[in-house]
Order: sequence, then C-alpha cells, then structure tokens
Amino acid sequence: MFKPAAVLVVSCGVLLSGCGTDLPSENEAIRSNLIEAGFPAEDIRVVDGAVYLGHDAQVSLEASQEMLQRDEGTAEHYRTTNLVGASVTRICINPTAAFNSYSRLSQGLDLAIQNYNSLGLRFTMTRGPSSACNANITATTMSGANGSSGYPSGGLPYGTISIGTGLQSYSVDVNEHVITHQLGHTLGLRHTDFFNTAGCGGSEGSAGVGGILIPGTPTVDPLSIMNSCFSSTATGEFSQYDILALNYLY
Repeated sequence: MFKPAAVLVVSCGVLLSGCGTDLPSENEAIRSNLIEAGFPAEDIRVVDGAVYLGHDAQVSLEASQEMLQRDEGTAEHYRTTNLVGASVTRICINPTAAFNSYSRLSQGLDLAIQNYNSLGLRFTMTRGPSSACNANITATTMSGANGSSGYPSGGLPYGTISIGTGLQSYSVDVNEHVITHQLGHTLGLRHTDFFNTAGCGGSEGSAGVGGILIPGTPTVDPLSIMNSCFSSTATGEFSQYDILALNYLY
C-alpha cells in the first residue's frame, strides 16, 4: 500500500501469503472457521499442508479465527470520506496504447464499464477517448497479476487505475473483476474486509481516508467484488450488496 502526497493508492491482487500448517486438525479448524464466516466450502482447499481460500489466498488458523470476530463490523461495505461529486455525470476511462495491446485487459475494461452502467447510477462510464466528460481516468499497465488505484479527491474520481499485465494469462472474467474493483476504489469504495484483511496481509485501518459503514450492508459478504483478495475463478460480477452500496452512494 502506498500513500504518495495526500492520496492513498491501494493495491490488490492474487496473493499467496501467510504461513500454512501441516497439521490436519488445524486445517480442519481453519476450514470450519471459514465456512462459519460465510465462505463457500467449494472455495476452500488444502494444498501441500496449507489451506487456501479461492485457490490463491493462504489462510492461517489465526487469520480464520479473526474472520469470526464480527463485533467491530469486520466485513461490512465501507466508503472513504471523499466521494465523487454530483456534478460528475460522465466518466471517461482512457486506456493507454500499452493497455490496449493486452486483449484480456481490454475486454475486461469493457465488461467493467458495463458493470457500472448497468446499475443506472447518476453517472455513466464511457471508454475513451471521448468528449463531454466531467472526469477522466487513465487505464494503464503495471507488472504482476494485480492492480492499484486510489480514492476520490476534490469531487473527482482518482485519475488512474493500473492493471497488471500478468492478468493476460487469466480469464477475461478475472480481468473484469480486477478492473471493476479498481474502479470501485476510484469512486470511494474501501475493501469490504478492510478492518480485517487477515487472509490478504493484515488490517488496513482507516488509513487516513475514512472508513464509513454503508448502511444496509451485511457483516460478511464473501462474494463482494471489493474484498481485498480475489480468486482465479472470479466471475467479475457485483454481489447484491455491492449493488446496494453503489446505489446508496450514487
């Protein structure tokens, strides 16, 4: 996580983190905790003595226990203090030439834009270059199989999303997921599990940008596109509570 100047940049991706255990009893406890926390059993597997969630995020026993600690609202949908202003009604997403050279990144961008436009929010997104835009976001590339972006400032969405070229080897749906997720940050959505991203590297805290609960969202939403980790089997679609959160805000 980086914080250049006063703008927090968030990075998310397919992670292999933490320390696994080769004790079957502990692995069963981890699996039981994850299921109790709301994660589908089919998304949990044991490989080489370690438990993985969504095929790529390794989960320790301590992390699985923390996922059950819901009294502080550890997995609701949250937003930053700053949001995109009401004067923004058309946002252009402008891919660089390098971005366009990766077919699955390019297709994922089109699908991510469709995800937001299908909700009938007070703004629309358009793939640029285009005119008559109130705000612009550049879609550029970075190394790896993850992505990064930032949060709104001055009533405008964050101006850049960076998407890892390594995602070209993943499905179009995964590319759609990562790009939709990064665009969510530019609109002010925090990680759904930002109070407890134990499975993906630890709690983020407020990070100086605010962590405001969006009313009506649940304490656990394993399907949220804004969770800090993503699966190689991600569909790229919003959960019902992602949709609720976006409609509440916009």
